[in-house]
Amino acid sequence: MNYDKIEAQLIAHEGERLSLYVCTSGKTSVGVGRNLTDKGISQEESRYLLHNDMNECIIDLSQRVFPEQFTDFPDGIQRALVDMRFQLGHTGFRKFKKMITAFRRRNLSEAIKQMKDSRWFYQVPNRANDLIQIVEEYL
Repeated sequence: MNYDKIEAQLIAHEGERLSLYVCTSGKTSVGVGRNLTDKGISQEESRYLLHNDMNECIIDLSQRVFPEQFTDFPDGIQRALVDMRFQLGHTGFRKFKKMITAFRRRNLSEAIKQMKDSRWFYQVPNRANDLIQIVEEYL
């Protein structure tokens, strides 16, 4: 079977949507007719999406937020920042202006203070404390 032709045929018949939608059968779907309600996604697909999202965070942090610095941060600091950026998204992460400035200046005490002085800290205390504990290891 010619996979390119069947792919084109299915896309032509199903359409392709890159965000969630409700199909004509009332099922939550995504992509080219993927029925998420009944089928969901596999662990492999989940990890593929996760890796794409992780890479997006790493690129954003290393090229836009902390250019010329991010790759010099210790592994734990990088992981903490990627975790925060992943959870908060592009816009939410950038609201932590004082924290970002503190990391740029390598003032970890101030960065931790700013992490704690946020609504985020109270909304997700377990995660926040885990990330703060990682950063504290480098004081």
